[in-house]
Amino acid sequence: MKRIINTEDVIPIISGLVQKACYELSDNVLDAYKDALKKEESPYSRDTLKLLIDNAEFAKKEQIACCHDTGTTVIMMEIGQEISWSGKPLIDQINEGVRIGYRDGYLRKSIVKDPLDRINTNDNTPAVVHTEVVEGDKVKITAMPKGGGSENMGSFTTMVPGEGIEGVKKFVLDTVRFAGGKTCPPIIVGVGIGGTMDYCTYMAKKALLRPIGEHNSKPLYAKLEEELLEEINNLGIGTLGMGGTVTALGVHINYFPCHITALPVAVNLQCHASRHATAEI
Repeated sequence: MKRIINTEDVIPIISGLVQKACYELSDNVLDAYKDALKKEESPYSRDTLKLLIDNAEFAKKEQIACCHDTGTTVIMMEIGQEISWSGKPLIDQINEGVRIGYRDGYLRKSIVKDPLDRINTNDNTPAVVHTEVVEGDKVKITAMPKGGGSENMGSFTTMVPGEGIEGVKKFVLDTVRFAGGKTCPPIIVGVGIGGTMDYCTYMAKKALLRPIGEHNSKPLYAKLEEELLEEINNLGIGTLGMGGTVTALGVHINYFPCHITALPVAVNLQCHASRHATAEI
């Protein structure tokens, strides 16, 4: 028997998730900060890392945004195939949850109705929504506020297959080098390899949700993640671009089969405020 969920049920869940994501950096992120502090050699970046830790702890304690840029709201939903929906359109209820969450949470509204007219929607809607159908009768909802600085510096290319691993590494490093301090390092680097243009960029963004320190399960990509992390940290960009030995906290790669003529590669960068929160219905 299929499980029926009224779409209205997602409103308070999403409202709470967007606030939690903006207020509370995870223990995984804070532990990565503290680990970076042990490795960082620049006194300027060390002092700045300490400020970021203090800021995150204060934001969580006071339940206020850890960064003024509370971002574009990205909602990712894994919907069990045994689920049926009732009530109003799901997308409308998702946006209502975002609307209430940003209003009641005193979060900055950063979305404009039209990319050329530039008129603010004043409620941070519409959200960018990604859905996947999975096994089971549960719904997993993740809210991921994505700040403008880091999102703006993402990149995509389609290489010829012969460029291979070295071509991928060069593209990722060139993207991070060009971004410099504009992404508010220390960053997480999400990389998508394969698929199609749209799916490749989605994989890069979804990779940012993986816990820092957890590698791709395939040895080829785990090795590439380690190599890229080392080379990125050798760029010397440092915390908030102030110079130093820690520019990235992690490199996370997702991959997917692709056409024989192409090698798609996408890079999506996450700033030091790696914000996301998840709940399950």
